[in-house]
Amino acid sequence: MIYESVGVLAPICQGDIFVDLPRIDVSLRQMIIAGDMQEYESTWEQIAGKGEPLRIIVPVRPVAAIVATQDCDAQHNRDITLCEIRGFSQVTGLEKQSAPSLKAWKILTQQARLNLKWFYLPPGEEIGFNEKKAVDFQVTLRVSREELETLRHLRKGRLNAMADEHFRERISEFFRRYPYDEWYPLNQEEFAKYKEHYPEAKPFPWQQPQSPEGQKGSEVPPKAGNLP
Repeated sequence: MIYESVGVLAPICQGDIFVDLPRIDVSLRQMIIAGDMQEYESTWEQIAGKGEPLRIIVPVRPVAAIVATQDCDAQHNRDITLCEIRGFSQVTGLEKQSAPSLKAWKILTQQARLNLKWFYLPPGEEIGFNEKKAVDFQVTLRVSREELETLRHLRKGRLNAMADEHFRERISEFFRRYPYDEWYPLNQEEFAKYKEHYPEAKPFPWQQPQSPEGQKGSEVPPKAGNLP
């Protein structure tokens, strides 16, 4: 498919796919401190206020991930950034397609053009994927470059040249995107439905009731909001 094999000693590059990398989930409200005599709970605010380094116990689990750092930086920087890979339906929220169909093709091709938050990875025996996967650009891992180089045996392969071009473009679009108010062209009725899903959206004058052009005295939001 869209993958190719890579030698164990080959330099780490953008598009390399690793498995069993550690993802650490930290709760800022409930942290377990490993004291000299016993363990106790605290919050990050209390810990940070002391200004001293402490040992904490955090949950960690193995995940698959793809290198997001550019090739040159991946060979010289202290750290490498990767994006987590999970099941297609988990990342996209779209219903899992168990067999090829017209609907599946429409979803995949349309999202390839419009969606900026994930990147589709098809099944591939050579990479160890037995089902559709997706890269979640919103979930990143930072790993020491030197330590990741010692774990290159966990690299299952990389994107081929064609897929890598699409991946580079997609990830650059995601990280350079600017916030905008996508709901601005909606009428009052459409905006009311939109706000049910995104209650943080602020209406423009023409989307407010009580006057032909919107509520009197309302102003256009001073700047764009965040992408939903």
